[in-house]
Amino acid sequence: MRLSRAFVTLWTVATVATVSAFVLHLALRGKSVALGYELGHARAEGARLREVKRVLQVEAASYKTPERVEIVARTLLSMEPPLPSRVVSLSPVESAREGAVTASAAGTTPP
Repeated sequence: MRLSRAFVTLWTVATVATVSAFVLHLALRGKSVALGYELGHARAEGARLREVKRVLQVEAASYKTPERVEIVARTLLSMEPPLPSRVVSLSPVESAREGAVTASAAGTTPP
Protein backbone atom coordinates (compact mmCIF):
# COMPACT_ATOMS: atom_id res chain seq x y z
CA MET A 1 0.00 0.00 0.00
CA ARG A 2 2.87 2.29 0.74
CA LEU A 3 4.27 1.58 -2.73
CA SER A 4 0.94 2.35 -4.31
CA ARG A 5 0.65 5.67 -2.44
CA ALA A 6 4.17 6.70 -3.56
CA PHE A 7 3.30 5.75 -7.14
CA VAL A 8 0.13 7.86 -7.11
CA THR A 9 2.04 10.82 -5.70
CA LEU A 10 4.78 10.52 -8.29
CA TRP A 11 2.20 10.00 -11.05
CA THR A 12 0.35 13.15 -9.97
CA VAL A 13 3.55 15.19 -9.86
CA ALA A 14 4.57 13.89 -13.32
CA THR A 15 1.12 14.67 -14.74
CA VAL A 16 1.10 18.20 -13.27
CA ALA A 17 4.64 18.81 -14.60
CA THR A 18 3.64 17.55 -18.06
CA VAL A 19 0.49 19.68 -18.16
CA SER A 20 2.45 22.72 -16.93
CA ALA A 21 5.10 22.19 -19.61
CA PHE A 22 2.39 21.84 -22.28
CA VAL A 23 0.61 25.02 -21.11
CA LEU A 24 3.94 26.89 -21.08
CA HIS A 25 4.67 25.60 -24.59
CA LEU A 26 1.28 26.79 -25.83
CA ALA A 27 1.74 30.21 -24.21
CA LEU A 28 5.18 30.63 -25.79
CA ARG A 29 3.88 29.44 -29.15
CA GLY A 30 0.98 31.92 -29.00
CA LYS A 31 3.35 34.74 -28.09
CA SER A 32 5.64 33.75 -30.97
CA VAL A 33 2.76 33.82 -33.44
CA ALA A 34 1.57 37.19 -32.11
CA LEU A 35 5.07 38.65 -32.46
CA GLY A 36 5.26 37.26 -36.01
CA TYR A 37 2.05 39.07 -36.94
CA GLU A 38 3.30 42.26 -35.30
CA LEU A 39 6.57 42.01 -37.22
CA GLY A 40 4.65 41.50 -40.47
CA HIS A 41 2.55 44.59 -39.80
CA ALA A 42 5.66 46.63 -38.96
CA ARG A 43 7.36 45.53 -42.18
CA ALA A 44 4.27 46.39 -44.21
CA GLU A 45 4.11 49.82 -42.56
CA GLY A 46 7.81 50.35 -43.29
CA ALA A 47 7.29 49.45 -46.95
CA ARG A 48 4.30 51.81 -47.13
CA LEU A 49 6.30 54.65 -45.59
CA ARG A 50 9.20 54.06 -48.01
CA GLU A 51 6.74 54.28 -50.90
CA VAL A 52 5.23 57.49 -49.52
CA LYS A 53 8.73 58.96 -49.14
CA ARG A 54 9.58 58.04 -52.74
CA VAL A 55 6.35 59.60 -54.03
CA LEU A 56 6.95 62.78 -52.02
CA GLN A 57 10.53 63.04 -53.30
CA VAL A 58 9.29 62.76 -56.89
CA GLU A 59 6.61 65.35 -56.19
CA ALA A 60 9.13 67.73 -54.58
CA ALA A 61 11.45 67.33 -57.56
CA SER A 62 8.60 68.10 -59.95
CA TYR A 63 7.90 71.35 -58.08
CA LYS A 64 11.44 72.54 -58.77
CA THR A 65 11.27 72.22 -62.55
CA PRO A 66 11.25 75.49 -64.53
CA GLU A 67 8.05 74.48 -66.31
CA ARG A 68 6.24 74.03 -63.00
CA VAL A 69 7.52 77.38 -61.68
CA GLU A 70 6.35 79.09 -64.87
CA ILE A 71 2.90 77.49 -64.67
CA VAL A 72 2.48 78.57 -61.04
CA ALA A 73 3.71 82.08 -61.84
CA ARG A 74 1.32 82.49 -64.76
CA THR A 75 -1.78 80.86 -63.25
CA LEU A 76 -1.72 81.40 -59.50
CA LEU A 77 0.31 84.61 -59.33
CA SER A 78 -0.93 86.14 -62.62
CA MET A 79 2.62 87.00 -63.68
CA GLU A 80 3.65 87.72 -67.25
CA PRO A 81 7.06 88.13 -68.86
CA PRO A 82 8.29 91.73 -68.54
CA LEU A 83 8.04 94.12 -71.46
CA PRO A 84 11.36 94.78 -73.20
CA SER A 85 11.19 98.42 -72.03
CA ARG A 86 11.16 97.23 -68.37
CA VAL A 87 14.32 95.11 -68.70
CA VAL A 88 17.41 96.81 -67.31
CA SER A 89 20.88 95.55 -68.13
CA LEU A 90 23.16 95.33 -65.11
CA SER A 91 26.34 94.17 -66.77
CA PRO A 92 28.31 97.48 -66.14
CA VAL A 93 27.24 97.40 -62.49
CA GLU A 94 28.21 93.76 -62.17
CA SER A 95 31.71 94.32 -63.60
CA ALA A 96 32.26 97.35 -61.30
CA ARG A 97 31.12 95.32 -58.31
CA GLU A 98 33.47 92.44 -59.24
CA GLY A 99 36.36 94.91 -59.55
CA ALA A 100 35.64 96.30 -56.10
CA VAL A 101 35.57 92.82 -54.57
CA THR A 102 38.84 91.85 -56.27
CA ALA A 103 40.54 95.09 -55.24
CA SER A 104 39.39 94.83 -51.63
CA ALA A 105 40.64 91.26 -51.48
CA ALA A 106 44.06 92.39 -52.78
CA GLY A 107 44.18 95.30 -50.30
CA THR A 108 44.11 98.08 -52.94
CA THR A 109 41.50 100.64 -53.87
CA PRO A 110 39.41 100.09 -56.98
CA PRO A 111 40.31 102.17 -60.05
